[in-house]
Amino acid sequence: MKWLLILLLIVFLLSGSFLLSPSPIESHGWQPPSPPAMNGPLSPNERLRLADILAKGQLEHPEDTAMDSQGRLYTGTADGWILRLDPDSGGEPERWADTGGRPMGLVFDQEGNLIVADVERGLLAVTRAGDVQRLTREAEGLPFSLTDGVDVAPDGMIYFTDASSRHSLDDHQLDMLAMRPNGRLLSYHPETGRTRVLLRNLYFANGVVVSPDGAFLLVSETPRYRLLRFWLSGPEAGRAEVFADNLPGFPGNLDVDSKGRYWVALPSLRRPSLDFLHRQPWLKDVVARLPEPLRPGAGQYGLVLALDSDGRIITSLQDTRGDYLWGLTSARVHDGELFFGSLYSQRLGRLPLSAVPGLEEATPQTDNQ
Repeated sequence: MKWLLILLLIVFLLSGSFLLSPSPIESHGWQPPSPPAMNGPLSPNERLRLADILAKGQLEHPEDTAMDSQGRLYTGTADGWILRLDPDSGGEPERWADTGGRPMGLVFDQEGNLIVADVERGLLAVTRAGDVQRLTREAEGLPFSLTDGVDVAPDGMIYFTDASSRHSLDDHQLDMLAMRPNGRLLSYHPETGRTRVLLRNLYFANGVVVSPDGAFLLVSETPRYRLLRFWLSGPEAGRAEVFADNLPGFPGNLDVDSKGRYWVALPSLRRPSLDFLHRQPWLKDVVARLPEPLRPGAGQYGLVLALDSDGRIITSLQDTRGDYLWGLTSARVHDGELFFGSLYSQRLGRLPLSAVPGLEEATPQTDNQ
């Protein structure tokens, strides 16, 4: 009995300490819409399992990919290195450039420089020789905390995101749990060196892609399950609108192919437990105190969507078992093939566009050719 009382006292003290400790977030409530039915183009399938695996076990969380004019593939890893590999040789990846931070989004500009969104160092440019230069680290006096997605427009302008001005990559789940608009969409002018804020108050601004004609760009708001369109030219220039809403998962990086189809990587399906928590902000503050393994996790699932120019889902690529290609954060089109990156695994994937069933038949006619 004595030991039982001591144990109960310890549990009581620990519980009191837990409940009285400050929460690392101050949550906002949100009423998420009911998730879409997984039918039609979202019907469960195993198309991702048709992909080839590249560099299995040789890459530490390769978030994104880019391909140079010689057909060499580049990816950034958790140790700060950008690695280069020949996707056809099967050889080991080559360490090419060390950013000194954590490279995430990658894209080549018209001069052959690799533009890098580095969560720790900001927006970078890496020359053909592998020399690293920092382009910008802050905007309007506010430093970047989680530089994430990046793309280059046809006119050379660089567009990128700072997913959160409050949280780092290590605690990015807290940012999405809090549902507070800490993200920004930005531009960088390579000739003038000017950094501008295009949109503020975004919810974990993630991937970004410019339309082929440069008229607009899309940006992911990951925890809101949606994509926004920001007009760059024309009568709507400077205006933002919802492009695709109520997606079945958390949208990450974006890309567009030569047919005007937009590719969205989603590292996970939506979680009913998280949707429930969003309706109870006080409970989110409590959950945020828990150790990370006890918070609602992403779960293992593979999911990539193709959208038309109006934001409609054309098709999906899935790995329902989540043990082949899962946790995907990028689906990039390089030379007629899709390359898949993941912030949560140690491999890349490759799948020819021609292997995606019904893709050509479902492709709409667009003006963005």
